[in-house]
Amino acid sequence: MCPAFPRLWLAIICLIIILVYIEYDREPVELMYRYSLLISVAAMAIYTGYVFMPQHIMAILHYFEVVQ
Repeated sequence: MCPAFPRLWLAIICLIIILVYIEYDREPVELMYRYSLLISVAAMAIYTGYVFMPQHIMAILHYFEVVQ
């Protein structure tokens, strides 16, 4: 086992603890910005999938001659 391996895991655990602390230490306005951005990205992904994916799926099916 590499001697740096335990230090790597210790660094990863410390990073996780810091990230969790930062997440709970946010101001309400920062949380609102973060969640509104998350909702916006999710809504755009769902809309894009709803609008464009059927066309791409049908093009793939036509290419492989599954649908005539």
